[in-house]
Amino acid sequence: MKWDIRRTAKYYFVRLKRLQGSPHSLAMGAAIGAAVGITPTLPLHTIIIVAVTIALRANTIAAIITATIISNPMTFFLQYWLAWRIGDCFFPGRLSWSRLKSMLDMLMHQGIVDSLHTLSQLGLDAALVLLTGGLVLAVPFGVVTYCLSYRFFEKIRQKRKEKHLLNNR
Repeated sequence: MKWDIRRTAKYYFVRLKRLQGSPHSLAMGAAIGAAVGITPTLPLHTIIIVAVTIALRANTIAAIITATIISNPMTFFLQYWLAWRIGDCFFPGRLSWSRLKSMLDMLMHQGIVDSLHTLSQLGLDAALVLLTGGLVLAVPFGVVTYCLSYRFFEKIRQKRKEKHLLNNR
């Protein structure tokens, strides 16, 4: 079966359009999903989203759908690369390309146990650089998503009200 980007976009559009709730709650959920989705915390996205949306009383489903749109196999490389480049501006040299290249060269010539040890040496520096870059990306991404999605959900709410009024005449 061939993948069709238009069909996928329409699917997520319909999923968002059918969500129930106030425009603020839905937009806040979408913003949280976008902010968390852009960070390099992939294995923890859902846990972080559920915790933050419950704490802020935002729509969890809107957050998860938005995070899925933002963070998917087609965008992983760009997200991690941007987080690395931005984080490297804050912590220059901690995770430089030359260091990454030498680590990759070492990994190519090591066994599994030695490779894990080599990777663990990168751990703290990689986390510091990538998380800093991810947080810098997350704030504007979340704000922009909130503004755009609030308008989107407000328009949907208005259309529902108009439709409801026409059906009750």
